[in-house]
Amino acid sequence: MSYHQYQPLSQLGRASVAIGSALLAVRNPARGDLVAALGETTGSAALQRLLRRMEASAEGSLLLKERAIISSETVSPKRLKRECPEGTFGAAYADFMLKRNFSPDDRSIVRFVESEDLAYVMLRYRQVHDFWHVLVDLPPSILGELALKWFEWAHTGLPSTLLSASFASFRLSTPQQLHLANDLTPWALDAGAKCANLLSVHYETLFGKDLDELRGDLKLTKAPLSEEFR
Repeated sequence: MSYHQYQPLSQLGRASVAIGSALLAVRNPARGDLVAALGETTGSAALQRLLRRMEASAEGSLLLKERAIISSETVSPKRLKRECPEGTFGAAYADFMLKRNFSPDDRSIVRFVESEDLAYVMLRYRQVHDFWHVLVDLPPSILGELALKWFEWAHTGLPSTLLSASFASFRLSTPQQLHLANDLTPWALDAGAKCANLLSVHYETLFGKDLDELRGDLKLTKAPLSEEFR
């Protein structure tokens, strides 16, 4: 699978793509291509830090060496649904994906990151996004996505996550905005800073593990999302 199709940009071109993507993505956060372009054109320094963190761990180094890819060929939700017992990470992930007709193939390729290593770090961040939804128990609603963006900002430092989290909350109702500000954002900033290095986790080998046990291993706590907004 080709995940990296580099398109060179001048400094002006990079700035134009970043600004245009930011403005349009705030209006339509469902446009994954815009969110992807924003992340790639603003995230160079953060990606370098994330790469160093991966290189510092045995599991992260192995992922960088193997270039493990999450796709429908390597991670099939239907197969996981058949094979993984209830209560496992794999079963929960399968339910999350199948219920919404999501596919592991939905993530964008990397276009505006020149380095192969940094491009893979960006791809890995995108491809484990749905795993993080499951691990912190957040639905892919606007409220759930914004809470997860605050978590990702605390954990990765990618500027695109901060921009998305900061400027898209106008799409929420007033009660949702209050819940995000008072409950979900404080949790996200704390949990994202204190958990294990999630980009260095080989999730594909952990589908048979008990979900709550895996959360404990990764020092993760579930999001305090009100049942009213599920």
